[in-house]
Amino acid sequence: MDLPSSLAWLIDEAAASPGPERFLAELGRRLLADGLALSGGALTLSVPHPIIARRTWLWRAETGAVIEALGFAAAPQSDAGREWLAGLGPVWEESIGASRDGAVLGWAGVGRRTGADEFSPDEAARLQEIARFAAAPLTALAAREARAALLEAYLGRRSAARVQSGALARGTGETIRAALLCADLRDFTALSQVTEPQAMISALDAYFDRVAGAVHAFGGEVLKFIGDGVLAIFPVTAASGDEARADREACEAALRAVAASRAGMIHLDRMREAEGLAPLPFGAALHFGEILWGNIGAADRLDFTAIGPAVNLVSRLEGLCKPLGHGVLISGAVAANTEAALTPLGEHALRGIAEPCAIFTLAGV
Repeated sequence: MDLPSSLAWLIDEAAASPGPERFLAELGRRLLADGLALSGGALTLSVPHPIIARRTWLWRAETGAVIEALGFAAAPQSDAGREWLAGLGPVWEESIGASRDGAVLGWAGVGRRTGADEFSPDEAARLQEIARFAAAPLTALAAREARAALLEAYLGRRSAARVQSGALARGTGETIRAALLCADLRDFTALSQVTEPQAMISALDAYFDRVAGAVHAFGGEVLKFIGDGVLAIFPVTAASGDEARADREACEAALRAVAASRAGMIHLDRMREAEGLAPLPFGAALHFGEILWGNIGAADRLDFTAIGPAVNLVSRLEGLCKPLGHGVLISGAVAANTEAALTPLGEHALRGIAEPCAIFTLAGV
């Protein structure tokens, strides 16, 4: 059967597209080659994510570029694809599949006129046929995107990417250098005993928002929420071979993140005070070293996490925040990789760690 390029591609290759943006750009390019006069296209997928409800990719025929617009779960639902296409020309749009949350595929014709009926009947029929053939590959693509969104929500972006790439075997992983952040609420057990469970969950969510938000803002990744504790890493990512600079960038990112999380918690405590609620004091520790990042666990239940002496040390270091009376403690390994002004607190023994650790804190903390 002699099919147009766009239909042949949808049948034979489209399901293997690496992502929605490539799917949309390639389909648009082939439609242009098949003689359809298009100025742009839009593809919207619903995603199972705690923050993002919809992702829309917008393709511009003139440049071939694709940009992404996010629809957030807490925001009023909008039709970003249709609104953007309407600025380019006449709009044709179709929901793909039987589900209410299925993909939406839309195209804009050439010109500045508006209205969905301005494509010719022949063009509309061709786009309808494209939508029908696009249903199967878009179903596969949407399933992959949904899986990726769920993995990122529960594992974090880097860890999710590793799992999706096939790093699934128990006991496998890689050794990486990273700055580590360990944070923990003070007196959480006592607070939880006098606070209703739902109110306690809300307080924990607000605390985690401040800490994890700061970690993500400065390029880190949260590995674990353990009760009221947080373990995050800032991996060394340099590919230039300048290891010293790469180590310093990871440590300084962690320092900026812990400063930002403290500022966020100060603001949260002020809001809680205005509501007559107790503050949420917390301690945080930073360390730098090598970790094994990979799979551990039982044969049928794995965890993608970090282990090693550096993880043990940062956890023990955080435990000294209350005894030493400081909200942030920083190891000598981090101090050696930053020019930030730090206050030395001397060397201290850490439980289970053979050598004493040189400890610093942020100035004024």
